[in-house]
Amino acid sequence: MVARALDAIANEMRQAQDDVRQVAPLTSTHPGFSLEHAYTVADRVHHERLAAGAQPRGRKIGFTNRAIWPEYGVHHPIWGHVYAHTLRGPGMADLDVTVSHFAEPRLEPEIALCLRSAPRAGLAIRDLAGCIDWVAPAFEVVQSHFPHWKFQAADTIADGGLHGALIVGETVPLASIGTDAELALAAVEVELHRDGQLVEVGRGANALGSPLAALAHLVDLLAKQPALPPLRAGEIVTTGTLTAAYPVRAGEAWTMQPRHPALKPLTLRFRD
Repeated sequence: MVARALDAIANEMRQAQDDVRQVAPLTSTHPGFSLEHAYTVADRVHHERLAAGAQPRGRKIGFTNRAIWPEYGVHHPIWGHVYAHTLRGPGMADLDVTVSHFAEPRLEPEIALCLRSAPRAGLAIRDLAGCIDWVAPAFEVVQSHFPHWKFQAADTIADGGLHGALIVGETVPLASIGTDAELALAAVEVELHRDGQLVEVGRGANALGSPLAALAHLVDLLAKQPALPPLRAGEIVTTGTLTAAYPVRAGEAWTMQPRHPALKPLTLRFRD
């Protein structure tokens, strides 16, 4: 696709995001729209946001939970940017969230990691742990600017990885989770409650085997995308949902209750 066409698609996607408006999947209206095209579009939207004053704060990794791949027809992880205006925390315990700010919002309990140093591609996961400053429970509010959550992988990438907001709870040093960071994070379990009722129990292993493995995947993927921004020290990376992604409605309260003594619960209350 020529640059002019990609510019037009980026403008279409940005406008849909800004207007909280849904559009037909790009893959249905632009034949041949590929994963490479999608990351190019997302990067153009990203630079438009930076030019308008947005401040990057990290990345979200999506579709690391293989259990949800058949539901959405996306069969590999993707990534998108997190900004100061989409981030709340770290250090949150509870928060009110307005549902009308998002297009068909859904909620995902996740594990967020903050980088002490920029990791390089090819690092063994045990060495990657040395790049981590802290870990925290997090909720990502995801959204779809394509009706009824029907899309292909390229659509989700162009739509900023479906990122809506990231709410990060209280942080703890990675060492407090366990001596073997990869295995300890994989073993973390979280209870997801809606209005006090248990909905699902998620596990760190659902994020590509471990949240650290999800981070390693992102590092290696970015190494193959030299035109896109590399990870930097201080970025927050949220590593993908540990459960299914659940639709949310005004009036509901959702709590993520980790089954680990070092990790504190996090509650979101959804409003009109």
